[in-house]
Amino acid sequence: MFRKLTKVEFTNLDKILYPELKITKAQVIEYYIRMAPKMLALLYNRPAVLTRFPEGISQKGFYEKDAPVGTPSWIETFGKYAETSQREIRYIVCNNVDTLIWLANLAALEVHMTLSRIDSSGIPDLVLFDIDPESPADYNEATEVALLLKEKLDALGLKSYVKTSGKKGLHIVVPIIEGYTFKQIREFVHQIAKQLAKQSDTVASEFTQSKKPGSVFVDYRQNSEGRTMISPYSLRAVPQATVSTPLSWDDVEKRLNPAEFTLFTVVKIDDHPWKGLLDNRQKLGVS
Repeated sequence: MFRKLTKVEFTNLDKILYPELKITKAQVIEYYIRMAPKMLALLYNRPAVLTRFPEGISQKGFYEKDAPVGTPSWIETFGKYAETSQREIRYIVCNNVDTLIWLANLAALEVHMTLSRIDSSGIPDLVLFDIDPESPADYNEATEVALLLKEKLDALGLKSYVKTSGKKGLHIVVPIIEGYTFKQIREFVHQIAKQLAKQSDTVASEFTQSKKPGSVFVDYRQNSEGRTMISPYSLRAVPQATVSTPLSWDDVEKRLNPAEFTLFTVVKIDDHPWKGLLDNRQKLGVS
């Protein structure tokens, strides 16, 4: 079906990866082929971290930073020394559709990306606000907090971009000029979270409060070197094959149901709310 399109050697195309919906590896590959034009601009020159499910999501998957044994020579990689493991990690860099298809063939259902690029390693160009509701809080409460956050960022003159996490929360991203450290942007997000917590009893700004029932944690900790964000348009390893989907802020205000954004529906959406995001790098006004 795909062999004329790519140099990838396909395996087990009939393998069921999402048992509840009977979604095969072939369907996952087709999804990523169709989403490549929207995904690749944002993945470009960023180390990718994978969550792989070779036997499907009914079996335990695994998180993979290092390029696996047998990685083809034509796959671009980026080596970076990891202090924690005291060795060099060889990350996959997904700069073209062949690489994205290869990842799909590995059953890398989830593709995560760093907040900095390989040509400026350790220097962030994206700021991430991870809006994470704790039951019984749900997407409705997450939406309320996200809209409060947008107001705060608007007041600072910062254009923000929003997407579903593909699970229960929302991600808000601000593209920034180079020159800030991860420590600076983490502190920036933390301070905004503290301000929101003063406005709303729902908001938790500290990790120690993050599991309080009914709270919405504004997680600042992902703004650290080596941490990642689920890539826009990546699948999630959940039974309904949901997708981390970029939205317009109008969509957020309409309280669209994040469960509606799946492998089957997202390919039909023409709108691309994050188009040009990286052309809009901004100053944070922090020191």
